[in-house]
Amino acid sequence: MEIKGYKAFNHDLTNRYGKKFDEGVTYYVNTPIKYGNNGNGYHFCKRLEDTLRYFNSNDIAIAEVTGLGNIHESFDEYNEYYDLYVTDTIRIDKVLEREEIINRFLHQPEYRVRRFLENYILNSDEIQLFKYMYKDNEDVLNTIAYYQEKDKKTFEKSLNKRKRL
Repeated sequence: MEIKGYKAFNHDLTNRYGKKFDEGVTYYVNTPIKYGNNGNGYHFCKRLEDTLRYFNSNDIAIAEVTGLGNIHESFDEYNEYYDLYVTDTIRIDKVLEREEIINRFLHQPEYRVRRFLENYILNSDEIQLFKYMYKDNEDVLNTIAYYQEKDKKTFEKSLNKRKRL
């Protein structure tokens, strides 16, 4: 089996346990795999924005990966995370540059853009770019205001505006 996806790392391509990874290399584990914090194997996600659940976006690297070999699928229905995987064999295909990550979310469905904006910290130029690209989408603009610009009254203002309509 082969599944393409994404994996987040610390900026130096180490995982949370200090293991170093390199682009273009395939890694294996020889023990039974299990998904979760106490699991075993290489975890990855089908959607890039879902990797942000596991790492602080201030200091991360995100790579395109291919899960190979024995792969188990998992999900967290309560938090709406689906297509989460653990595998005994993973290949680090390409480490994405920040610009590539940003550009991928300029043309995604709204729910994916909002999830990305909730967890990926943008700089001021990137915020302005997303505001421009989604200038007609109140939900995305509210997400930017709340999560990126730290305007904690954003959704309250939006709710009051809708009540007046």
